[in-house]
Amino acid sequence: MSEVFIIDIIHCRCPQHSSCVERQIKSVTGRSDVGFQIYLLFQPHGQRCNANGENTVSLLETFSSQKTNVHVLDYTTVTESWYRFKLAVDQLDLRTVRVFTSKNRRQMFEAYHEQLFTEVYTFEYVTSNDLPCPGHMQCDSPFAPPVSEVREEVRSFLQQLHAKGDITILRSTLISDCFSHGFTTRTGGISSISTLSSLNLFSSSRRRDSRTLVAENIRRLAQKAGFYPRLLHLVKVNHGSDVWVMGKEEEPQDYDGIVTNQRGVVIAAPGADCMPLLFTDPVTRVIGVAHAGWKGTLMGVAMATVNAMVMGFGSRACDVTVVIGPSVGACCFTLEREQAAEFYSIHPDCVPDMAETRPHVNIRLATRILLQRGGVLPERIHDDTVTDRPSVTLCTSCHPEAFFSHVRDGLDFGTQMGFLWMDETGTTD
Repeated sequence: MSEVFIIDIIHCRCPQHSSCVERQIKSVTGRSDVGFQIYLLFQPHGQRCNANGENTVSLLETFSSQKTNVHVLDYTTVTESWYRFKLAVDQLDLRTVRVFTSKNRRQMFEAYHEQLFTEVYTFEYVTSNDLPCPGHMQCDSPFAPPVSEVREEVRSFLQQLHAKGDITILRSTLISDCFSHGFTTRTGGISSISTLSSLNLFSSSRRRDSRTLVAENIRRLAQKAGFYPRLLHLVKVNHGSDVWVMGKEEEPQDYDGIVTNQRGVVIAAPGADCMPLLFTDPVTRVIGVAHAGWKGTLMGVAMATVNAMVMGFGSRACDVTVVIGPSVGACCFTLEREQAAEFYSIHPDCVPDMAETRPHVNIRLATRILLQRGGVLPERIHDDTVTDRPSVTLCTSCHPEAFFSHVRDGLDFGTQMGFLWMDETGTTD
């Protein structure tokens, strides 16, 4: 079973409505009753065009009784029907969708799937003129709102969904009160897929959470943390060591660090085993964030971020505080021996079992050592070696109830973030 059908019931005015839909199914599948999953999309209550007296109840009886592969999408709004359809598709782990509708409604449906789906899914549209039914014709009522209205309807619907748990934000006591910051956990959002549930904060063409859904998760986080979502700048990861000096140069196409002295701007770095790093300088009032995976660690992204604060805004390395957020610990992270050897060369303690085929690697310790060599004071680094403060450097792989993890969850993993900003007003300490 590799694809799923969704049939727009409103588009048909055939005198034998049920038989018409049955013929549509057979024209594609080659049979009228096969293992394909078929979803019938009804127009919301109050907007229905029930031709020739055939009503919703009879359609429900015709297609649902004794057909376990036929399902009905009969909700208050079209958005909710599409949302429930996506939940079903994800539960079945399907990616190919065929949509039967009329030409004047295709653009509207494309807007819904663009808002709720990603490039992981493939949509094929079969419009009314392509369907094998001589009695087929468009409903008198258009019921096709503009794309802009569809987008707003989807955003409004997502805002009304109940969160799964409460948003929890971890904060370091080492960062001065003149800065606002935090590290997210996985609870308190609306993502439904098990490996993305529920506060996934990143969307890509390879994952199932749409940009619109992730934007709603970010909106909820922003409301909890106290910032405006539109002010959030997330690094554009390329697993390197490039740093954007915000306010001094144009934004690069991709980069793993940001530094700035602008107040009110929220900067953030993602992580799901990779380290979200936060940098603050209360003397010159400069902040920075970086995304550091094992490749970026070897390339020196942590010190590259400190150096950007020094060169761009006059910070001194000894004044900079660095906090390493939730990330994969040496307990759960291994590399090929050749790659692990590069960490061993930083310090043998970074690879406790170098003789193994896949040695365990401590990317956090490597980061601390490289920062200290670059002039950051040991006492100004908050990581899992610090025992006299509440920990924010928990292992993401070891705590499935609290964090997303690429190592643990595979390719369709969710993303946390570390975020940081300076208030519009405030005093240095």
